[in-house]
Amino acid sequence: MCLAYWVHNLSPFLIRFTENFGIRYYGLAYVLGFFAAAWLLYRYAACGRSLLPAAKVSDLMVAIVIGTLLGGRLGHFILYQPEMMTRDPLSFFRVWEGGMASHGAFIGVAIAMAWFARRQKIPFLHIADLIASTASVGILLGRIANFINGELWGKPTDVPWAVIFSETGADRLPRHPSQLYEAALEGALLLAFAQWRFWRTDIVRTQCGRLVGEYLIMYAIVRMISEVFREPDASLILGLSRGTFYSVFLIIAGAALIVHGRIRGAKPSGTPS
Repeated sequence: MCLAYWVHNLSPFLIRFTENFGIRYYGLAYVLGFFAAAWLLYRYAACGRSLLPAAKVSDLMVAIVIGTLLGGRLGHFILYQPEMMTRDPLSFFRVWEGGMASHGAFIGVAIAMAWFARRQKIPFLHIADLIASTASVGILLGRIANFINGELWGKPTDVPWAVIFSETGADRLPRHPSQLYEAALEGALLLAFAQWRFWRTDIVRTQCGRLVGEYLIMYAIVRMISEVFREPDASLILGLSRGTFYSVFLIIAGAALIVHGRIRGAKPSGTPS
C-alpha cells in the first residue's frame, strides 16, 4: 500500500554550494516574509491608516526580525527542548539544524514591539495591531518551508493525499502533510482574515488592540486544530501536545486584549479619522 503514496524527496536547498551550505528554502521564507510585512506597513502609511511613519518602517522591521529570531530560537529550547540548554548549549547557535517555536517568536516580537513603541512614542497596541495584520505572511511561507524540509510531519494516516517522509526513519508510514494544513490555516486563512479586518473595518482606529486580540485567539484555535493531525515533537503536558497547551495562553491573552479594546473604546491618539 505504501507504494501508492508520494515519497517526500525534496531538497531543503534552493541553491546548494556545499553539503551543508547554500540558500535554504527555510531561510528564504523568513526573508520573503519580512519583506512582505514591510511592504504592507509602507502601504498602511501611504494610505493614512497607520501612526507608523513610512520612514520608521525599516527601524520597526529590524526590531521585529531580532525579536522573531531570538524569541523563536529561545522558545524552541525553553518550551520544547529544555534539556538541550544544559546538555548541549552550543546547539543554540547551530541554526542550520533548525529549531524555531512560533509561541516563542510571539513573545520575542511582543518585547521588540514594546521597545520600539516606547522609543517612538507610538501606542504599543496600535503597533501590535499592525504587526498582527502582517504576521501570517511569514507563517504561510515558513510552514511551506517546513514541508519542503520534511520536518514537523503529521500522524500516520491512510488518506489519499498522505505523504511518506523519509526523515521519519524506519517506519516509512504514510502521514498527514500537517505542515500544509498549518500553511493553509495559520497562514493563508489568518492572513485573509487579518487583512479583511484591517481594510474593511475601523477596529484599528476605534478599538486599539482588538485586531491583535482576535488574531491571537484565531491562531490558537487553528493551531489546536492542526495539532490533531501533527505528530507531537516533544513530550505531552497534561495529556496535550505542547503546541495545544501553549495556545491556551494565547487565547487568554487575546480575550484580555479584546476586552481592553471594548472598555477603552477610543482610537489611538493621532490616528487619522
